[in-house]
Amino acid sequence: MSDLIWLIVVILLIGWALGYFAFGEAVGSLIHILLVLAIIGILWRLATGRRP
Repeated sequence: MSDLIWLIVVILLIGWALGYFAFGEAVGSLIHILLVLAIIGILWRLATGRRP
């Protein structure tokens, strides 16, 4: 389960980077939502304190 959270975070960050640099202003708000979700995922992982 912990690896799944990191996988989702990485996918969201990659999606954010691709959207930001490839599409720019066209999907600007969606890109920032992806970034916020990735940060929430990282904080959730740190808050739960689970180690693989």
